[in-house]
Amino acid sequence: MRFIRSLSFVFLLLGVLAGPAQAQRTLLHCGTLIDPAVHDAPVEERTVVVEGARVAAVESGYTQPQEGDRVVNLRQAYCMPGLIDMHTHLSGEFEKGGYIDPFRRSPADRALEASTYTQATLMAGFTTVRDVGGDEGIDLALRNAINRGDVVGPRMFVAGNTLAVSGGHGDPTTGYREDIVGPGTVQEGVVNGVSQAIEGTRRAIKRGADHVKITATGGVLSLNEDGTRPHFQEDEIRAIVETARDHGRKVAAHAHGDEGMQRAVRAGVASIEHGTYLSDETMQMMIDRGTYLVATITAGKSVADSARIEGYYAPAVVEKALEVGPIIQETFARAYEMGVPIAFGTDAGVFRHGRNATEFEYMVEAGMPPFEAIHAATYSAADLLGRLDELGTLENGKYADVVAVSENPLDDIRALHDIGFVMKAGTIYKQDGAPTPPTIAP
Repeated sequence: MRFIRSLSFVFLLLGVLAGPAQAQRTLLHCGTLIDPAVHDAPVEERTVVVEGARVAAVESGYTQPQEGDRVVNLRQAYCMPGLIDMHTHLSGEFEKGGYIDPFRRSPADRALEASTYTQATLMAGFTTVRDVGGDEGIDLALRNAINRGDVVGPRMFVAGNTLAVSGGHGDPTTGYREDIVGPGTVQEGVVNGVSQAIEGTRRAIKRGADHVKITATGGVLSLNEDGTRPHFQEDEIRAIVETARDHGRKVAAHAHGDEGMQRAVRAGVASIEHGTYLSDETMQMMIDRGTYLVATITAGKSVADSARIEGYYAPAVVEKALEVGPIIQETFARAYEMGVPIAFGTDAGVFRHGRNATEFEYMVEAGMPPFEAIHAATYSAADLLGRLDELGTLENGKYADVVAVSENPLDDIRALHDIGFVMKAGTIYKQDGAPTPPTIAP
């Protein structure tokens, strides 16, 4: 027995003297590196050195491998930090007749479907998303399953239930018979008055929300006729913002109408989502306060297109979709010219998941240069998340989130539709244009 103890001590001592085992390095040999917040122009022949989940170095030239290193040849490719979508709904995907989904699909059905949406999003090059509203706990469960390695998908930061007023956009009972579904409750995110606003915020955080989402105005897809009028009083929004801030969370505000946006910006929200009818005055307020715009142009165009399909939406929604949808891109163009802070976001789930890169096309079409559009989907998005210490650029110590395409996206932004390589936190999920096995986690 003493011999075994002595032998164990010897092995322990040898391990201490030898030091920690060296993790295998991965060397990404990138022909061109586009990292807008680090280099003000593309740089050629760079090696991204990855150790474990993190970037260990970015070196000039093609670093010679040491024994045990893995080399990935991306010498003909354009490498970028992993893309970030700041407005997704991965727990669902709207389709024709989708308003009866709550009555025919269980949370289990929707969660299983959602696991395919997460994989499609990651394969599209989006290694991180901010999910801004799910119900029945699906978004929270997805995030946790991805973090455990049970499901393949992007790194998720989630809101759980959206906070809404009774009868407003985000109240899950709006448009349905109250004697059947009952009134919206605080448990479902429906809050009225300052005290309930605080309670709803604390409840969301208790459940595990990474941020808080409110519907500051009416919306397009909810079953009511109001698409733009303000919903929350300013003191209610301020109570939500201050409560969230106490817990280290930010608040995102869905908003189409200008008065609701002004209330939200004055109350201190971190971002305005959609921003359809932003006035110059409100834009200047956002510039002064550093409030981001997440425009979701793709959603605006998608709902307008879908509204032209007979029976796709309820009649009350069709009129709003045709009115609001086409305006968002024009507003984005004005906001960009004026200098409003902009972060990339799509509202994926309103349209098909995995088509997130379409937003880049619309941003460039509206006047934003491709280099700045990529900046909005990397550095600016990470800044809005409050995660610049880990995400948004390829720098030492940050997560090794890397994507690559074969064509130069600065010449044609549509190249971002064809992501050929995806690495998230040091793990390769897609190479040579195909998912790397396993396509689902073991």
